[in-house]
Amino acid sequence: MQRPAASARKAGTGLRERKKQETRDRLAHIATLLFIEKGFDNVTITEVSEAADVSKMTVTNYFPLKEDLVFDAHELVVDSLARTVRERLPGESALHGLRRAFLSALGGGYPVLTGHASPGFARLVHDSTRLRAREREIDEQREEVLAEALAAATGTAPDGLTPLLAAAQLAAAHRVLFRLVRSLDRADTPPAEADRLAAAAAEDAFDRLEPVLGTYAVRPDGVSPARGPRP
Repeated sequence: MQRPAASARKAGTGLRERKKQETRDRLAHIATLLFIEKGFDNVTITEVSEAADVSKMTVTNYFPLKEDLVFDAHELVVDSLARTVRERLPGESALHGLRRAFLSALGGGYPVLTGHASPGFARLVHDSTRLRAREREIDEQREEVLAEALAAATGTAPDGLTPLLAAAQLAAAHRVLFRLVRSLDRADTPPAEADRLAAAAAEDAFDRLEPVLGTYAVRPDGVSPARGPRP
């Protein structure tokens, strides 16, 4: 998965945790390069461990699922939409916050939200049944966490119908945009043109949701967003 800058991910952590994160990043980077070169199903964990000069157990300790050597930033993706809702501005609805965040993330701002990746990475995921299946699992988890954030934002039960339906619609819009961006990346579309097309699609997608969700989960004026350090 396209990863946030390593320096940003290390911010605020101790030396031990930074070392562990560096090892994790290195393993994922080496594995992804091998997968892009040879195909996901054609590379074994043993080959990854040999290329990284570590034991096979070290690889599996960091990545119990082979697929997560590719999707090593999946926890950020799972929380991305919920985080955007938690950090929406005063007077801003969940829909408007997600719209603003997606458009702002284009141009290399935050690929966890947009789905932007290198052409090789985009083709790797597209060409592997196992990786596409894992990405669908991540999509489902992202929707579940978004529903929880919407319930908290509106003071309703986490299993209430309204936050579940709202999360399904908002997550679906993001999923469509995410896949559009990936298709543009697979086709080696110039970045500026890819962002122009993605922005136009996002405006259209969010406009279509406006009549239903435009006033849902509006943060009251005077209530500050719940912010944490960006990973």
